[in-house]
Amino acid sequence: MSTSIVIPMLNEAKALPALIRHIAALDPPPLEVVAVDGGSADRSVDLAREAGWRVIETPAGRGRQINAGAEAAKGANVVVLHADTVPPADMVAVIEETLSNPAISLAGFTPILRGPEKTRWGTTLHNWAKTYYAPLLFRPLLFVKGCRLLFGDHAMFFRRAQFLECGGCDPEAKVMEEADLCIRLTRFGRVKLVPRFIETSDRRIAEWGALKANWIYLKVGFLWGLGARERLERYYPDVR
Repeated sequence: MSTSIVIPMLNEAKALPALIRHIAALDPPPLEVVAVDGGSADRSVDLAREAGWRVIETPAGRGRQINAGAEAAKGANVVVLHADTVPPADMVAVIEETLSNPAISLAGFTPILRGPEKTRWGTTLHNWAKTYYAPLLFRPLLFVKGCRLLFGDHAMFFRRAQFLECGGCDPEAKVMEEADLCIRLTRFGRVKLVPRFIETSDRRIAEWGALKANWIYLKVGFLWGLGARERLERYYPDVR
C-alpha cells in the first residue's frame, strides 16, 4: 500500500488507545502512521511511540501540523485522521481505490457523530448537507467544477504530490483549514464525499449541547465563507 496516515494531535491521550487498536486492525495496513504533535502536555507522544508510529513535533495549529505530516509522509497518498475518529477496517483499500481515479483530487468518508450514550443523527445530517450547500452558497463556480467542502471529521485523503504543489494548508489556520484545502485542490480534480461511514466522537456536542454546537459550526462556517480567516478559533473552543 502507498497510503500514509497523518494524525495531528494535541493532548489526545484519552482518545489514542482506541485509535491505536483500530489502526492496528486495518486490513490492508497503511504504509506508515505519522503522528504530528502540537505540544501535548499529556502522554500523547508516549502512546504514539509505543504504538510504533513515527512522531513529529511542531508548534500547535492544525494547518501547520497537517503540512508537517504530509511533507514527512513517504506514501503517495495521505489521509488526515483525527484522534477521536474510528476508521473502517478497509480504510486503506477505499483510499487506494478512490484515488485510482485521476479525476478525483481529494475525498473523504461520510462521518457519523457518535458517543457512548447516543448517535447525533441531527448533526450528522447537517454535516452531510453542508458538504453541498456551503460551496454552492459561497463558491458556486467551484461547486460546478466539482468542489465540495469536507472537514476533519471526514478523514480527508489526497495525493501527497498535489497537496504539496497547491501549497498545502494555511500554516496559520487553526480551524477551517480543511475547507481552504478543498478549494485549493479543486484545481486538480473533483472533491468527493465517499458513501462509506466513519465514526467520529460527539465530544463537542456533549460538551456544548446540540443547539450551541450547530450554532458554532454555522457561525464559523459563514464567517469563513464571507472571507474571515484570522482568529476564527476564538469562536471554536477546544474540547478534549
